Amino acid sequence: MSPESPATSPATPPATPSGTVEIVEVAPRDGLQNERRLLPTETKVELVRRSVAAGLRRVEVTAFARPDRVPQMADAEEVLAALRDEPGLRRNGLVLNRRGLDRALAAGCDEVTVVVVASDGLAVRNQGVDTAAQVAAWTEIAAAAHDAGIPATVMIAAAFGCPFDGEVPVDRVLEVARGCLAGGPAELAVADTIGVGVPAQVTAIAAGLRALDAAVPLRAHFHNTRNTGYANALAAVEAGVTALDASTGGIGGCPFAPGATGNIATEDLLYLLDRSGIAVRSELPGAPLDAPAIAGTGTWIAEELGLDRAPAMLGRAGGFPAPSRA
Repeated sequence: MSPESPATSPATPPATPSGTVEIVEVAPRDGLQNERRLLPTETKVELVRRSVAAGLRRVEVTAFARPDRVPQMADAEEVLAALRDEPGLRRNGLVLNRRGLDRALAAGCDEVTVVVVASDGLAVRNQGVDTAAQVAAWTEIAAAAHDAGIPATVMIAAAFGCPFDGEVPVDRVLEVARGCLAGGPAELAVADTIGVGVPAQVTAIAAGLRALDAAVPLRAHFHNTRNTGYANALAAVEAGVTALDASTGGIGGCPFAPGATGNIATEDLLYLLDRSGIAVRSELPGAPLDAPAIAGTGTWIAEELGLDRAPAMLGRAGGFPAPSRA
């Protein structure tokens, strides 16, 4: 891993005001990619549009992956084409290599997220090369994205544990992060790909990342596989993370990581943040996120996927206090 200082990129996401958190909606990508029922393009587009209508603006719309490996994302270009003129939407595309970036740029993504896996075991199964090779690929992708004028986030996956290699030490995560920072990411993200993390790990990793670079914005992606996702989200905010991934309905998982189920649900996360007094950033002043509408979308997309019910709880229990019935 390179020990060089990170380059500065002019293409960065809008700054999150102090004391607020930004939600990155990932249901159209991470939410759908592991589901057996393949949804038509029109349903995926409707999912994004419902999310935008509920106030979500930064949406991970799709992934540019091999269709034989991730069939649910085979229509990436068609989804982006349908959403090219969607007002208020920031279209984020997940890419794994330079070809994926080229596809994302041609399709009109506003930003990209690039995955680097912290453990060699999952790295090889996920992308066919080890972590060091992924860091090198990220550096090339980051330079090309910079030249194209779009922000590139690097997401360190399996940062809290690997289904093949087991424990992933904090020092390993920081070693990978040091190499990734040399590419000048607009944002640095860590992901608990299989939902094994606990708040103490979140605090340690965030502190280590801050020591490496106090200026780069931090983002986190949690799964609730073992019911620790929401505790981890709160710990991340307390540690200075300014953006959290969440999936409407709590759907999702990784097809290459056994047991990786259940993203934290957007609607449940919004309830938690609101009741905890943590403001969620809205890019439209006076237009807060509509948690009941997001919960309704979670119920709808679960039905479209043929699930008995959405993993999220807000759609079942409702908010509190309950709306008055005057």
